[in-house]
Amino acid sequence: MKKIGLVGGISWTSTLDYYRFINEETNKRLGHLNFAECIIYSVNFENFSTYNADYNWEGTFQLLSNAASRLKDAGAEVIVLGANTAHIVAERVAQKVGLPLIDIRVATANAIHKRQLKKVGLLGTVYTMELDFYKKKLSEEGLEIIIPATKAEIDFIEETLLHELGKGILLQRTKQEYISIINRLIEQGAEGIILGCTEIPLLISQEDISVPVFNSTLIHAQAAVEFALTTT
Repeated sequence: MKKIGLVGGISWTSTLDYYRFINEETNKRLGHLNFAECIIYSVNFENFSTYNADYNWEGTFQLLSNAASRLKDAGAEVIVLGANTAHIVAERVAQKVGLPLIDIRVATANAIHKRQLKKVGLLGTVYTMELDFYKKKLSEEGLEIIIPATKAEIDFIEETLLHELGKGILLQRTKQEYISIINRLIEQGAEGIILGCTEIPLLISQEDISVPVFNSTLIHAQAAVEFALTTT
């Protein structure tokens, strides 16, 4: 198997799930006591958040590409950026590091295609929902993407991601508001919902929602294992 290099810490709470999902999927495929060869470089989330808040994508790129380069130096053969928002610089990181990079957007689109859906709702950070880097990639994959209709909803999601979920704080009232936002997307025609921030699956699961839910953390981890085990 190829050694997976995971850029984590964005945030640490979802990095825990990445590590668990990668190992569970490896064991599911190989059985016995087989688990992943995985190297993790956990960056300081404060730096990542600050660069993003300033729309300093060069800073974000330098932070993530340096982490990915460290992983390569440690023996990683494929890179995973453990956050949806991080993919705003994914192509640049892959080019600089010179290793295959598993794109969370492509992996998520593939999972949606398997369910034969066309119109899906997207929840994520303000950058993932409002900027083009995520929606455009999914549109190129033939999908119609809708996001929450109001700025208040988008800001609520952003604030709770930063100050609750990113710290491992899970509140019932926050969960209920997320479900309400999702239900409004379903009323607008969403056939499925992308949990497009790797912290959101800590709060929302398929059991909470009436249409298919796409856990981007799980999908991304499974795609990484698929690559690590099936390529030479």
